[in-house]
Amino acid sequence: MPGLNRRLSLLAIAGLLAACGSESNESGSGETVEQQPADLVLIGGEIATVDPALGNVQAMAVDGYQITAVGTDAEIADYIGPETEVIELEGRFVMPGFIEGHGHFLGFGESLRILDLMDVSSWDEVVREVSAAADKAKPGEWITGRGWHQDKWDSVPEGAVEGVPVNDSLSAVSPDNPVRLTHASGHAYFANDAALAAAGIDKDTPDPRGGTIVRDANGEATGMLRETARNLVDGAERDYIEGLSAAEREAQDRERVQLAGQQALMFGVTSFQDAGERTRNFLDDIEFLKQLESEGELPVRLYMLERGVPNEMLDEALPVLKMLPEGNDFLTVRGIKKQVDGALGAHGAWLLAPYFDLPESYGLVLETVEDIEATAEHAVTHGYQMATHAIGDRAVREVLDLYERVWERMDVDGSMLRWRIEHAQHVQPEDVPRFGELGVIASIQAVHGTSDGPWIPTRLGEARSRLTSQPWREFFATGAVVTNGTDVPVERIDPIASYYSSVSRMMVNGERFYPERVMTREEALMTYTINNAYAAFEEDIKGSLTPGKYADFIVLSQNLLTVDEERIPETKVEMTFVGGELKYLRE
Repeated sequence: MPGLNRRLSLLAIAGLLAACGSESNESGSGETVEQQPADLVLIGGEIATVDPALGNVQAMAVDGYQITAVGTDAEIADYIGPETEVIELEGRFVMPGFIEGHGHFLGFGESLRILDLMDVSSWDEVVREVSAAADKAKPGEWITGRGWHQDKWDSVPEGAVEGVPVNDSLSAVSPDNPVRLTHASGHAYFANDAALAAAGIDKDTPDPRGGTIVRDANGEATGMLRETARNLVDGAERDYIEGLSAAEREAQDRERVQLAGQQALMFGVTSFQDAGERTRNFLDDIEFLKQLESEGELPVRLYMLERGVPNEMLDEALPVLKMLPEGNDFLTVRGIKKQVDGALGAHGAWLLAPYFDLPESYGLVLETVEDIEATAEHAVTHGYQMATHAIGDRAVREVLDLYERVWERMDVDGSMLRWRIEHAQHVQPEDVPRFGELGVIASIQAVHGTSDGPWIPTRLGEARSRLTSQPWREFFATGAVVTNGTDVPVERIDPIASYYSSVSRMMVNGERFYPERVMTREEALMTYTINNAYAAFEEDIKGSLTPGKYADFIVLSQNLLTVDEERIPETKVEMTFVGGELKYLRE
């Protein structure tokens, strides 16, 4: 039999069945209608359409960028003509392309250009990575990295403050190059002395609202910057970047798009819902992405959430920014991203009770409830979706409350607006039913649950963790729409890993994270396909393999619905198609 990775134009089958493409079929009126051959046909597979009216089928026909028909091999054979390209699936599994439900596209691309610290096991390893980069860096050049997480190290060095090292060793290996290392959560930085000096941070610098400059017993900054304190370093780094030429900056941005797109396609992601970049100018980014779309250089379809435009500018900006899908579209703007709190790992999630391991803290408020509520009113006025980051149980409750207040005040049916809560990681039992009752989408990232699970009880305590953490099963029980993603670059852009987390809740330590809250396989598949499409108002054009929708689909080495659970992570993406075009082929 041919190898599983080979794309086949089965000339023998095409020749044998070519007559089918020119046969006349009787219409309901008694007239004969000639069946037109398709551009592409896939036969002999296990195809999950994710359309309950169609179920699972064997074969599919594609014309241009749309699906033409699905059915049995015999039915779809009618669509094979002399010029039809045919792929013999040999029993492989086909499904709609994964839709990344929450990520940061340009930030993902940037993470592929810098130090990858996701797999380091100690602080010494971080320092070695920076030291090697400093040896190659130009004078004054910033050294950046992402992915470290102190709770995933073997140990923390002596002298640590609030569980995080001080920056002495980092400053020693890079005395002349500013260093900025982003926490795995994206909600904290670690900076060396050169970066702190460039940002103007010293013993007298006050904590900004919604942020913390972590200090030692003498009041000196340790290098750890939580939440909005990162903005101080961002400004200094931005000054450095603006010193580059326009051509250099554009080349970097194009590289970000190319790298992110390549990785997305390799992992079967055909659409990407972008939750915005905190450090970038959204208006500039949209102009850049529009230019790439016009050039045909966007590798995946992007659904962009506006982020960072001040409330006083929204009445002017929102009508101009809004872009709805037309034809074979790759860029859509119709949502607004806000952020009420930070991340649990960095003690930034806003809680109803203090942190178990930091009892003087309830977390941080990054954007005030009043500011988000004012934005929500603009969203209603201009027909935009609200998507608000809320991780802690206090944050989730506050967002649900403010959504209700705005809908009542503006006399709208909120259940029709498809407003979202991004992450919704820790939710009190009395707030869970409100998702289904209000029609608020729970935009989760299942892989966060299994990635963070081993250390969540250290932040919340065991009883509160069990009560509130990642209540996926309960969300489904309320009738809420649940979506899925990875929050890349916070986690790897690997939907199969997040799918496995969804159905197993298996953590890296071999234990299951409150396994009574798992999803079924069918539910998990829906969260990554049709539910994500619904969450972007795009269920009519993507999310299932329904005739007339985009021909965005992937070929996998195993059937995610039937393979033994422990073998799900072994599944490989063999092919990725976007708009009927092969964009990735596994060698």
